[in-house]
Amino acid sequence: MKTSSKALIATALITTSTFSFAQVIKGTNYQSPYCGCCKEWVKHMEDNGFELEMVYKENMTPTKIDLGIRPNYASCHTAEIEGYSFEGHVPAEDILRFIESKPERMIGLAVPGMPMGSPGMEYNDQKDPYEVLAFDENGRTMVWSRYNQ
Repeated sequence: MKTSSKALIATALITTSTFSFAQVIKGTNYQSPYCGCCKEWVKHMEDNGFELEMVYKENMTPTKIDLGIRPNYASCHTAEIEGYSFEGHVPAEDILRFIESKPERMIGLAVPGMPMGSPGMEYNDQKDPYEVLAFDENGRTMVWSRYNQ
């Protein structure tokens, strides 16, 4: 067997074993049954290693209140993952970083509104600037990340 063939097989084995150890992160996404962008955000999350149970609700307000989402940073859907709240079109990479770092005081992340270019809100080349906010149970926020600035 040629050296390049051995290297290719070794790479394939390493890649396969790496994927088998990857952990799926599970959670729940609450959304309106009529929202298309919410479904696109869930697809973004699934493409990045998350598995979200879908719960459809006509009235999202009680769920948002229970999960600590304030009106000033509300969006269309709300997810609960590993005990944290994630509001709106938060990129999967920010959620992963948040879960891994377990920041003190903070109970979740939010992307207020529905900015074009955020995950699930892609449309042609439109990309609005937006911030991902970390928030605590008292409603205080800090900027977690910025996009399209």
